[in-house]
Amino acid sequence: MKSSPEAGQTDPDHTLLLGKLPLELMQTILSQISTNDTVLQGPGVGLDCAVINLQDLLLVVKSDPITFTAADIGWYAVHVNANDIATTGAQPSWFLATLLLPEGLTNDTLVRSIFGQIESACSSIGAVLVGGHTEVTAGLGRPIISGTMIGTTTKEQLKSPARVQPGDRLLLTKSIAIEAASILAQEFRDRLIQSVPAEILKQASSFLYEPGLSVLPEARIASRFSGVHAMHDPTEGGLSGALWELSAAANVKLIIDKEQVPISREAELLCRAMQINPWEAIASGALLIAAAPQDAVVVQEQIRENGIRVSDIGYAEDGQGVFLEGKPIKPLLPQPERDAIALLFEKDKP
Repeated sequence: MKSSPEAGQTDPDHTLLLGKLPLELMQTILSQISTNDTVLQGPGVGLDCAVINLQDLLLVVKSDPITFTAADIGWYAVHVNANDIATTGAQPSWFLATLLLPEGLTNDTLVRSIFGQIESACSSIGAVLVGGHTEVTAGLGRPIISGTMIGTTTKEQLKSPARVQPGDRLLLTKSIAIEAASILAQEFRDRLIQSVPAEILKQASSFLYEPGLSVLPEARIASRFSGVHAMHDPTEGGLSGALWELSAAANVKLIIDKEQVPISREAELLCRAMQINPWEAIASGALLIAAAPQDAVVVQEQIRENGIRVSDIGYAEDGQGVFLEGKPIKPLLPQPERDAIALLFEKDKP
């Protein structure tokens, strides 16, 4: 008889599904990885960047692929990687790209377009493309790009998800499901056009650029405050996934006021039409900030002065897990097993 996996382990014979790997599997694997005394922050759940001590400076490194969409993937890849660098208080400066292109579907125009997107995105944040790899690859149905962004900061300026403290206020910039709405509008347009106004689809398609995926402006403001202890970029798994990652990284309980979490009309309509939970859908473009109460107020003021929406959505306290504000009982916020967009792509497989 086949034995069941022990607590905290996954079934070794279970076929893994689309999206991020299971949290329990990653925790087990990452806990066994060795580092050395130059590594201030290594791999860990909720820790999106590596931080390496170069004595006078800290080197911050991040790698992330773009797999859910082929539209504007060069622009996507730069900003998604730059966002995580910015959450540490570092300046994203050097970008490398590994670009895999589908056999039989690639021409000069496609290659030039993607590199043009990379160059434009790098220029918009003050970074430069410094290397990588490009090839036409068998077995692909669309281009795939994996980017690596490198930046620098100092020990005094470093922010980390592991540093959230009980009593911190939780701030969220812009709104949830920005990236999800853009992907839905572009990748599922044929299905959505029957139930969603064309103007909504057009508006959501432009979310890559307005309100945009970049969180660098608000991250740069927040990083100036010593009372800002952590920043986190919600990506796969959406806001729910990001909150659980933050809770795990800092070993704190997060209490969220659901009524204060903003969502655009476009994102809400598209997610409803596709019957997915916007809280669990990929959410680049928003930034989570954990700050001491006295600094949280000033941080909000300065972010708003720069024309960026920001909301106080909750707080941290002693304990573990993520809960919704409620009286007398605070219900547990479900931890997403996978991103809602990944589930849609899985259902669409032949």
